[in-house]
Amino acid sequence: MNLYFRLLLLLFRIWRLPRRGLLDESRAAFRVMPNDCDINFHLNNGRYLSFMDLGRVHLMAQTALLPVILKQGWMPVLTAAEINFIRSIQPLQKFYLVTRLVSWDDKYFYIEQKFEVRGRLCAHAYVKGLFLKQGIKVSNSEITAVAGHTDTPPPMPEELRLWAELGNAKKQSTIA
Repeated sequence: MNLYFRLLLLLFRIWRLPRRGLLDESRAAFRVMPNDCDINFHLNNGRYLSFMDLGRVHLMAQTALLPVILKQGWMPVLTAAEINFIRSIQPLQKFYLVTRLVSWDDKYFYIEQKFEVRGRLCAHAYVKGLFLKQGIKVSNSEITAVAGHTDTPPPMPEELRLWAELGNAKKQSTIA
């Protein structure tokens, strides 16, 4: 992550925001600075992924998971990302990054992240990840229980299920 100043600012501001439930969305506001832009003078495609890191930290902080994650030594690990760019985000433009936990299975958490400018969708992404402690996977049920969620995971939307299956097929084809 190469947005350390923004991370510090985010962490400074997050403690004043209301707490959210595990399945609630998190909205973080950012502004595109000149060093976030590429030669086309819009938000660089690689920078979207860096902002998405910040969005997930924002979500973990708002759900009160962040202090527990730090205390337990759990390391969040991103295992896949899929993003569609819809509209450019221009220099100095303010945008919102909307992040929410969509579902989970035995191994992964599935998160949706959207970039919005003035209520218009500019990019949409799904990511999947897990938590490790000393190289060993932390149980998703343990993590969701810490957040006060003991129910079964919400059903996975069809497009997310297909993307997860595609990832599994890719993994199987590289193993053989």
